[in-house]
Amino acid sequence: MVNLYLIRHGIAAERDRYEQDSDRPLTPVGDRKTRKVAQKLYQLGITFDWLLSSPLVRARQTAEILSDQGLSSCVEEFSALSPEGNIQDWLDWYQQTHPADHQNIALVGHQPDLGNWAEMLVWGEHRERLIVKKAGVIGIALPESSPILGNSELFWLTPPRFLV
Repeated sequence: MVNLYLIRHGIAAERDRYEQDSDRPLTPVGDRKTRKVAQKLYQLGITFDWLLSSPLVRARQTAEILSDQGLSSCVEEFSALSPEGNIQDWLDWYQQTHPADHQNIALVGHQPDLGNWAEMLVWGEHRERLIVKKAGVIGIALPESSPILGNSELFWLTPPRFLV
């Protein structure tokens, strides 16, 4: 069984302060809150064998914080985690790349995509009902056999206020 953690980036700077949305960094509050979430995850014994991040600045910073707090030593950018990314691109990566000894994988990305991906994995369709708060975490147990979409189990939906 593989546990997949979908983690939304922390609180980021306002859109109107940056020409490109992709350049928006975490705010000081976002950085502090994300560090507290990461520390709590570490205290709970959660670590990631593999951590994939959206290439956008705020998501990369969130992934770096998770890594800095000891949650993962393997961090990679993954373009499908950009806003409006395609879950099929991640599924292809997972089926082709996922080593058998990796039991915990984290994806750092954006809302509504992470919520939609969670719904696709659990129900086989997105219903736009699951919301991942900034620095929030969704945990999904992936089945050992295909198909993954519609056959995974939601085991954790945690807003950051329960982790800080």
